[in-house]
Amino acid sequence: MLAATAQPTALGTRTTVENWMRDFQDWLCRQLETADGRATFHEDLWQHAGGGGGRTRVITGGAVLEKGGVNFSAVWGELSSAAATQLLLPDSGYFATGVSVVQHPRSPKVPISHMNVRYFEAANGEAWFGGGLDLTPIYVDVAQTRWFHEQIAEVCNRQDASYYPRFKQWADEYFYLPHRQETRGVGGIFFDRLTVGKDGDFDELFAFVQDVGEVYGRTYSAIMRQNRNLSFSVDEKQWQLARRGRYAEFNLAIDRGTRFGLETGGRTESILMSLPPQADWHYNLVPEPDSAEAATQSWLRQGVDWLSM
Repeated sequence: MLAATAQPTALGTRTTVENWMRDFQDWLCRQLETADGRATFHEDLWQHAGGGGGRTRVITGGAVLEKGGVNFSAVWGELSSAAATQLLLPDSGYFATGVSVVQHPRSPKVPISHMNVRYFEAANGEAWFGGGLDLTPIYVDVAQTRWFHEQIAEVCNRQDASYYPRFKQWADEYFYLPHRQETRGVGGIFFDRLTVGKDGDFDELFAFVQDVGEVYGRTYSAIMRQNRNLSFSVDEKQWQLARRGRYAEFNLAIDRGTRFGLETGGRTESILMSLPPQADWHYNLVPEPDSAEAATQSWLRQGVDWLSM
């Protein structure tokens, strides 16, 4: 488990969060490399036009992970008027740091995963945290999904009993493809703009974000190990490619982080690392009745109470 960060001073808040994000990227990469057992992450360093930069780390050709990324950034500068309006900010100056993660496994029996933790400071002094994590199984394993949600609920309950139901609903609403009328996967939690001073003090909110990062690394590594040797057919691989297409649709058409990164002059290759290595689109693809694919499709809806499954 990643060591806890020392308490920050008032002037060191920004640096404290940035340093933890950088250390968390290192820790998470080690967890995923160990669970994969073959591939390691390749690192690219980049600079942001306004100031700061990041470390993009991509893994390919793994025993479990076909393509994945664990990206760290700490950037500052001036927002475009469109981005400032979107964030409801009167001023355009900002600082943002975070870690963004997407993993695309080789096997259709290992779920796609996503995690993001971030911290934002506006020029007007407002500061907030955001983040979330979710699973996108190609084939839903109900027991495993319940366990995944149980781990998240435990982390949420350590901070605030209202967090899990509130942020789980937020994830159901956010990770949703309205043009398909389906959720991206089986959800998790999503939270944004947890504002320091309004939604909790800095230490409380920062501790929660740290716990979210840790539970992702622990649970997803466990799922990789549990599912890595499950057999799959050519037809199941083809279904994976079709489901990856839906994942790409969400990231390109709906995801706020993608839009924010592109609108603020972020590094395009790092932003689009979330896309799968291969994906298919078929005209009017409908699963066969009573098939495993149809069963999974039936779970892709909002409001499923996974804790009671």
